[in-house]
Amino acid sequence: MGLSVRAVFFDLDNTLIDTAGASRKGMLEVIKLLQSKYHYKEEAEIICDKVQVKLSKECFRPSDTCITDQRTSHWEEAIQETKGGAADRKLAEECYFLWKSTRLQHMTLAEDVKAMLTELRKDVCLLLLTNGDRQTQREKIEACACQSYFDAIVVGGEQKEEKPAPSIFYYCCDLLGVQPGDCVMVGDTLETDIQGGLNAGLKATVWINKNGIMPLKPSPVPHYIVSSVLELPALLQNIDCKVSVSV
Repeated sequence: MGLSVRAVFFDLDNTLIDTAGASRKGMLEVIKLLQSKYHYKEEAEIICDKVQVKLSKECFRPSDTCITDQRTSHWEEAIQETKGGAADRKLAEECYFLWKSTRLQHMTLAEDVKAMLTELRKDVCLLLLTNGDRQTQREKIEACACQSYFDAIVVGGEQKEEKPAPSIFYYCCDLLGVQPGDCVMVGDTLETDIQGGLNAGLKATVWINKNGIMPLKPSPVPHYIVSSVLELPALLQNIDCKVSVSV
């Protein structure tokens, strides 16, 4: 390939695996459970919507509580807010573990993504760099069986700082024996993946923008924008020492 790039850092969620889609499937299973076993009607969807909001606002600090307790509490609160009455921890646990197990079942690496990673790794080092709670992210990594496609895997929850802090990117560079200017960051989140790559002075950042949505607020500006991670090999051929902008 003759690339000037020596390493590519990949985000995991909604970059290599469809975490959002898997989560939606998990929510649908919980709705079915609540409607069939517990005879909830429209409340089932309201509860799941409330949990989704709580997940989106989640700020996990390992010193506070384990992720299982925290997420069970999301369900417990959502059920109580919707149905009233006493808290039902047992039902909350049933909902949480059904959502979680269904979600993990649907977290898979597509065959074309596996093929792309295999080909890329013939020419460059590949590193998986994912933010999030250690237990949650390691379970996803195990579920999608992606370990063999990477030279190294770094989980933000296991480090002192997560993306977009430059320190975690420098740690990744040290693991691979490369310099920031040798590396490309690929991810779907402007505030962490792209801002982090810019903060660390990587050669390039690639934003996966599946839905073609342009950010409304001032946001980090990626060097490249693609609609699918599968566009990456062709794009890497065009990255050289100059900073390029491709929208």
